[in-house]
Amino acid sequence: MRYEFRIAGVVSVALAESFPELDRVPTPEQTLFFGTLTDEAHLYGLLSRFQALGLRVLEMRQLPG
Repeated sequence: MRYEFRIAGVVSVALAESFPELDRVPTPEQTLFFGTLTDEAHLYGLLSRFQALGLRVLEMRQLPG
């Protein structure tokens, strides 16, 4: 399953390294993370990591293919 996460603000390179399984694309007001997740537990683990690091998920969606 491939997912996109939109995070409020620009996530630094150092903080983005907490998510080695995701690709990072910064924009002026948000940071987009993309990646393939192995299962639902992986998804919930990522969401927990975002929260633990104080990152606010604005949107999450499963991508086609």
